[in-house]
Amino acid sequence: MKRAVLCAVLLPATVTLALTGCSAASTGTSTSSNAPRSTASPSTTAVLPSGTANGAANQKPVPPENNPPGDIPDNVAFVTYSNAAGGYSFTHPEGWLQQVKGSGVLFTDKLNGVQVVPGAATTPPTVASAKADSVPALARSQAAFELRDVSAASVPGGSGVVIVYRRNSAPDGVTGRQYRDEVQRYELVSHGHEVIVELFGPVGEDNVDAYKTMITSLKQS
Repeated sequence: MKRAVLCAVLLPATVTLALTGCSAASTGTSTSSNAPRSTASPSTTAVLPSGTANGAANQKPVPPENNPPGDIPDNVAFVTYSNAAGGYSFTHPEGWLQQVKGSGVLFTDKLNGVQVVPGAATTPPTVASAKADSVPALARSQAAFELRDVSAASVPGGSGVVIVYRRNSAPDGVTGRQYRDEVQRYELVSHGHEVIVELFGPVGEDNVDAYKTMITSLKQS
């Protein structure tokens, strides 16, 4: 399985990124009072500023935090988001900053985030196909990419794979500081349609329960 369509998207932070499965549609962006930091974006339809331009993939990994800040609270409330253009819905923590670009959406709060975008696959990827296609693409695009695991995944919203990897975040727009992110990237197909979900936060954070809530709430229409 290959995603052959490549395009360049001009992002708000005046960086560009070669993307797969890109959408030409665009909508306005809504914001909240909690401003997020910049992070390195995945190699899908991008919503957020990218840390992958100008040779960022050749960066050395930044050290993980000894006491990473910002675990998603266990008592956080979740609300449902639906994207008609992308044909999916899922729940996310209430109060997170929302950024929408066509059929893709990004929610962030402090150092944590979730991004969902449609993909191009019509059949579920396998561990072998993900290692052959997605992993090399991520290695080229993500800052200081480090593969942790590739395994089969099946949730109510589709079946496919989950790729766990680490990357450097983009430098903070104010302090210039970078964090070492760990990303759970789900590539899921249901009824011939794919969505790609990336759940991310600093290495060492304990967000297992929140991630499970978000990924198991995913529905494709």
